[in-house]
Amino acid sequence: MSMTTYSVRTGVAIAFAALAATGAIDASAAEAAGKARTADAPQVRVGDQWVYHGVDGYRTKIEWDETHTVTAVAPDRITVDVVTRGTNLNSERTETWAAPGIVQTGTICDQNGRYEPPFTRYRYPLGNKGSWSQQIRNVDRPPGPYGPISYRATIRGVEKVSTRAGTFDAVKIRYVMRLDDETISRYATQCDYLVWYAPSVGAAVREQRRSWSMDKGRSSPRIPGQNGILELVSFTRGK
Repeated sequence: MSMTTYSVRTGVAIAFAALAATGAIDASAAEAAGKARTADAPQVRVGDQWVYHGVDGYRTKIEWDETHTVTAVAPDRITVDVVTRGTNLNSERTETWAAPGIVQTGTICDQNGRYEPPFTRYRYPLGNKGSWSQQIRNVDRPPGPYGPISYRATIRGVEKVSTRAGTFDAVKIRYVMRLDDETISRYATQCDYLVWYAPSVGAAVREQRRSWSMDKGRSSPRIPGQNGILELVSFTRGK
């Protein structure tokens, strides 16, 4: 399967220039349309590949590279291989999506699982406002007495974000999550993520990840968890 590296900024510029040249739109209309446009679900192809660089930790940082590659596309399932390479972080896993943005098997706040109902990572079309929420169960874990995974996603506008792969127009989404790991002595892990989703690559280009938990007690302090950044390094479009 041959692939070519996709330059987002160049691709967008060429597309709008071509439309302007043919008289379909003028330059000012193209700019306005780009700002107002909602993000429809992307057309996923076999061979699509997103490469990320991650950093996590507080005083001692851990770094890794993470490659997401679409390996199969069927009407009811998309398969994505995820390979992580870094210090003590070498792993391989597979995500399955019922459709773009709808995760059947994958990770939520660094926990792998199979989800019922599937996790709605992105609810298309994405605009500059809106929200959605879910309660979902990880069927790979036995049901607990304290409830399933719950989260709320809120779109916080559209803004430019700079990454190692370039500068993108991105939809900014905040996810506030409560995991299903509460015990008799500890509250459930809380996760607070900011995600910048770029329609031009059909995926997140930057994620800010924070999480914590607390022991049950009157004066229990927060126990820090994630303190990380995941940033797009490159996107390659499948053929």
